[in-house]
Amino acid sequence: MRRLLARSLATARAPLARGVAAALALAVASSVLAASTSTAAAPATAGAEHHPGRDAWFTSWAASQQGLAPTPLRDQSLRMITHLSQGGDAVRIRVQNTFGRTPLTVDAATVAHSDGKDAATRGRPSAVTFNGSRRVVVPPGGEVWSDTTALRTAAQDDLAVSLSVSGTVAPGRHESAFRTNYLTPPGSGDHTADPAGTAYTATTGSTLLVSAVDVRNPRLRGSLVAYGSSVVDGTGSTNCGPDCSRPGADLRWTDVLARRIASELPPTRQFALANAGIGGTTSAATCPGIGEPVRGLDAAARLERDVLALHGVTGVLYYYGTNDLPAGCDAAQIEASYRAVFGRLRAAGIKVYVTPITPRPGYTDQHNRDRHAVGRFVAQWNNCGGTCDGVLPFDRVLEDPVRPNSIHPPYDTGDGVHANIAGQQALADIVSLPMLAASARR
Repeated sequence: MRRLLARSLATARAPLARGVAAALALAVASSVLAASTSTAAAPATAGAEHHPGRDAWFTSWAASQQGLAPTPLRDQSLRMITHLSQGGDAVRIRVQNTFGRTPLTVDAATVAHSDGKDAATRGRPSAVTFNGSRRVVVPPGGEVWSDTTALRTAAQDDLAVSLSVSGTVAPGRHESAFRTNYLTPPGSGDHTADPAGTAYTATTGSTLLVSAVDVRNPRLRGSLVAYGSSVVDGTGSTNCGPDCSRPGADLRWTDVLARRIASELPPTRQFALANAGIGGTTSAATCPGIGEPVRGLDAAARLERDVLALHGVTGVLYYYGTNDLPAGCDAAQIEASYRAVFGRLRAAGIKVYVTPITPRPGYTDQHNRDRHAVGRFVAQWNNCGGTCDGVLPFDRVLEDPVRPNSIHPPYDTGDGVHANIAGQQALADIVSLPMLAASARR
């Protein structure tokens, strides 16, 4: 049965290498995942019994919406390239108008395989429907999940999601895609069914409107969501050294971890991994120095739409706090935000794995005292004093052994804050896959 999820959400402005990693892996307390079921009309119920072959939907890719793009769409098509962590025998997509102030009209949508290099598709795109119709109107502050589209995919496939938008509308976006996406000219109409990319003459470095792709795969054990700020989002993941960049190569630590899961775990112990990072955001909402562009995007405020509304979620990798300190939060405020978010996740049956706050050269002495206090809280009993399920020592991976307030030079993009491609690899290598497999509920 085709089903549509259309729900109103509050408008958003309310508003190292392997050798080192292997040694550090002994310190990893836990990492995630288990199977759970969900339907197109509701978030995953993490404690539900898993029935192979029935409602076996898992979010395989995500890009959290964070605001409106500066340039409106006008009677044109867009083609967003999404990189799947796992595949299946069918897909469905989520389209969001969370930040929109006017209705969003999608006249047509398609999905197709892509090589990720340009706007062309591999084969003719398959039509996507919403409650049985090609056309859907998404109200301001709303979102829709599509019907099931039969399309066989595999882990690490690139999927082109195309939408034709009528009228004039400011589209919601995830600002940094770390790859190129494509648009036709304004007024050009519907090109969603085009296998060729010739109509898509404009490009964008953002991901517009499309915020999640689910796959149907009863063999998966769950979806893991990486949740945090810019190091989760992927800042630094295209940096391969001075004057060297590799956009579109999918080299974030979450991408590398997804490849490790697909290649190193047996078929009976496979998981999807979705990225819900937004650069510049904080864990706590109470930091006085939060900038206007990310106000209202703290961890608790966006938890429902960016984690709980995804499907099959059984674990979260929580990487927050690096922006809280310079934004004026102290250890008590950060710990309070952790407890609140962890409580909601664990109440939903979702395991939580936390990394202590990673180093920055710009931290003051007081910032470092607070960082130490938060780190002690996270490390207590290796489970945040009983409020989380394990610790990932990403701080130790990135820390310069000579200058512990700085990032290890081989992993530094040059800003002292973000990990380059080598650092992203080192973060992914620290995660214990046997531990992930052991966390499966069935």
